[in-house]
Amino acid sequence: MVSHRLRSLWTIQTLPIDLVAVVAATILVNVAVFAPIVRETPLRILLGLPFALFVPGYALVSAVFPKTSSPSFAEPERKATDVRFRPSGVHPGIDGFERFMLSLGLSVTIVPLIGLVLNFTWGIRLLPIMVSVSAFTLLASMVAAMRRWQLPEEERFRLPYGRWVTTIRASLAESESRRDAALNVLLVASVLLAVGSVAYAVTTPAQGESFSAIYLVTENESSELVANDYPTEFESGASKSVVLGVDNNEYEAANYSIVVVEQDVETANNETIIREQRELERFETRLGHDETWLHEHDLEPTITGEEVRIAWLLYVDGKVPDEPSTENADYHVHLLVSVDDASSDGEA
Repeated sequence: MVSHRLRSLWTIQTLPIDLVAVVAATILVNVAVFAPIVRETPLRILLGLPFALFVPGYALVSAVFPKTSSPSFAEPERKATDVRFRPSGVHPGIDGFERFMLSLGLSVTIVPLIGLVLNFTWGIRLLPIMVSVSAFTLLASMVAAMRRWQLPEEERFRLPYGRWVTTIRASLAESESRRDAALNVLLVASVLLAVGSVAYAVTTPAQGESFSAIYLVTENESSELVANDYPTEFESGASKSVVLGVDNNEYEAANYSIVVVEQDVETANNETIIREQRELERFETRLGHDETWLHEHDLEPTITGEEVRIAWLLYVDGKVPDEPSTENADYHVHLLVSVDDASSDGEA
């Protein structure tokens, strides 16, 4: 008695193998999309495209049709649509080929609909798309598993691998000519290509111009970062805090090197002349696409004068020339400050 109950409990708590594959595919595609190293490889597309093409639709089909197709409804002398030959209260399932085609069709419907909803809520970005599609797939798989467990074991759907192969071979063999068989293959390939194109377009955000950005911000009284109230008056030997920001919009991970230099400049005839330049410090960081790096540091100029320019020179891929400057930097931001000589003030 106890053994029977344990076996029943094990049967109830064991997920069907096809739904296990759905859950595993959902986990794998999220790893491929978000894992720091894997997301930079082609595996992201190789797993993401088939997932969006098939898996969400299959999960929904499994939830709607938990029952296996009944062989009694496939007998030649009985029509599948003839209700007179169906036992009362029994509804037939669908065969493997129908599940496959429905999964493709529903996937190409589900993913764009989720994208449409996101367009008016959180926006069509990678993170909300993956979270929404994954949540829908897992929820549908849970419903599918619960509905199957409510059915007698012999009526539950199981993947009929052998029958799929037999059905495909039979459908090709029954074609009147090789031309018909080729047209069947072409039709299936066209459907796969169309569904895949739509799924890829929805799940892959449009790639605009690639660029990086460097900027300065300061912290206000409310501890918020704002792009104003920069420190512009210094005393020699004293430092003030600034926050440097770097954004990666390169659509791939990148290494960044930042060189901070101070320059004694002179403006004449609308032209800036650099009379002296000194390097203050360097920073390095690595960012994935759409990531931001904020770095607070103390700025302590050593050149004194009324026109001292502090420049932050950004180099993508970490390649810094022997003589860094605003001309050879990929991006730069600068701040004009005045630096008083504290020692001369004391003598006066």
